[in-house]
Amino acid sequence: MGAHVRSGFRHHRQQRGGGRRVLTADVVVIGGGLGGVAAALAAAESGRSVVLTCAEEEPGGQITSQLVPALDEHPHVETGGVSASYTRLRELVRAGYGGVANPGGGWVSRLCFEPHAGAKAIADLLAPHVESGRLTVVTGAAPAGVRLHAGLIEAVTLTTGQSVAGEVFCDATELGDLLVLAGAPWVCGSEGGDAYGESLAVEGAPRPRAVQSCTTGFLVEHLPGEDHTVPRPPGYERWRDGQPFTLEIDGWDGRTHRYRMFEDGPDGHPPFWTYRRLRDGAVLGGRDLVLINWAGNDYADRSLIHEPGEAAAGARLLSLAFLHWLQTEAGFPGLRLAAEAPGTSGGLARHPYVRESRRLAVPGPVTEHHLRPVPGQARAAAMPDAVGVAWYHMDIHARVGHPGSHYADTAPFQIPLSALVAPEPGNLLAAAKNLGATQAAASAYRVHHGEWAVGEAAGTAAAHCVRRSIRPGRLSAPAELLAVRRSLVARGAPIAWVLDVAPSDPLFAPVQLLAAAGAVRPDSLDVRPDQPLTEADRTVLRAAAARLGRHDMTSDPGRTWADAASTLAGGGGTA
Repeated sequence: MGAHVRSGFRHHRQQRGGGRRVLTADVVVIGGGLGGVAAALAAAESGRSVVLTCAEEEPGGQITSQLVPALDEHPHVETGGVSASYTRLRELVRAGYGGVANPGGGWVSRLCFEPHAGAKAIADLLAPHVESGRLTVVTGAAPAGVRLHAGLIEAVTLTTGQSVAGEVFCDATELGDLLVLAGAPWVCGSEGGDAYGESLAVEGAPRPRAVQSCTTGFLVEHLPGEDHTVPRPPGYERWRDGQPFTLEIDGWDGRTHRYRMFEDGPDGHPPFWTYRRLRDGAVLGGRDLVLINWAGNDYADRSLIHEPGEAAAGARLLSLAFLHWLQTEAGFPGLRLAAEAPGTSGGLARHPYVRESRRLAVPGPVTEHHLRPVPGQARAAAMPDAVGVAWYHMDIHARVGHPGSHYADTAPFQIPLSALVAPEPGNLLAAAKNLGATQAAASAYRVHHGEWAVGEAAGTAAAHCVRRSIRPGRLSAPAELLAVRRSLVARGAPIAWVLDVAPSDPLFAPVQLLAAAGAVRPDSLDVRPDQPLTEADRTVLRAAAARLGRHDMTSDPGRTWADAASTLAGGGGTA
């Protein structure tokens, strides 16, 4: 597949050398999934020149080529806990449907839509920066090699023969491919229970091949009275009995959830048909369009990391087998594979959905314990170097060699900067599912808004490094960390869990800085900015002000949280 520039994208700068085109930019983002898009957008909006490369046909990853545009999110997503840029993405999707809140009406999410709508929303987000010449997007180009000098990446060679040079590089590839090529330390699979005492880890020693299943989703319509049965693929009986193929599934609550195709299940669960419906024909006209991404077609025979070609081919066959079962043994021959659906390959996802990437190996990774609920607290354990927020349960699907899924509750958690900075090379940041976290913890960060938040933090940090002419390893210094946080909150990206002060509020930035420094109400995700402070509130506000270097606030932070935030905002540019 040759490289091409999508939707009018043009190259920022071009040089000729050695017979190959060389692209150069301040920030290079390798990988065009949601993390890569968020990283490129943040760096470009910070005024940096950016090259974004994408191995797939178009950017978007989970919501486009991997065919999961039924967003996995947290309960507060409509009002908080995500950045302004992620909210813009969701608004653009809805605008493409004339403002319909949930175009698919799928009950797994508040926003389900067709992949072409996601591709259009991403193109619209990036378009102003492409048109200005600040951003170059190259698709159909995967990383093939890395040129290193003095412990830094100089350039990344692409499969097209092009190379991309820059000052700071972000790995947003789906499988952490740049980590390997650049010689960065990485892990994959399960660290094993012996490493960190995690309940979700495979018992004992590390199991690097115990990688989570991938899934090739597919789209179907239903035409009652017609027969659209696909041929029975090889291995059908083994998969039917081993997966097994069923509309019943072990639930997060320890009970078996029983579903029926077009009606409520015997235990009250809504129809399977509307689970991941991407197009609601009753609202939008025409037929329903439904995504099938289910335990039945989770492929765990081979690791997508270790055997990507074989795993992708196997996942495709498994999905066709599950469709055949739905049409025959489940009794729905009218299910028709939507072969003409835009953004698919004959109705199937063009690429498997990736649940697990290689992960950056850092001295202190995020573990299951960091994300667990804390008794009496509304949030998970505070991250002292937080640069983003996310929230989703730890959700581990079947792993190669280890069948069965595992689930654990979390509390609203943060993204630590230390999980994004590669120990080596010195100018590399993780920007997607490849952050420095264990398999258990990464299973909570991997979803749509989590990957976006990781990418946005990485892109903002990369832009700061270029502006200050420093390497990412310097970002742990208090002044540099504060500066990165200021950039993030200025763009409406939360770094702490506070729900009642929105990004559009003038007090958002100072409230977020105070909250990230520890000034929160421990039992609530709200700070209630206009209510009088208790003595406990004053104590945490004084401590947070001191951490921010505002010792003038430690005697009297004010009458309310809003007073304290206003004082911080007006004090020497701290906020």
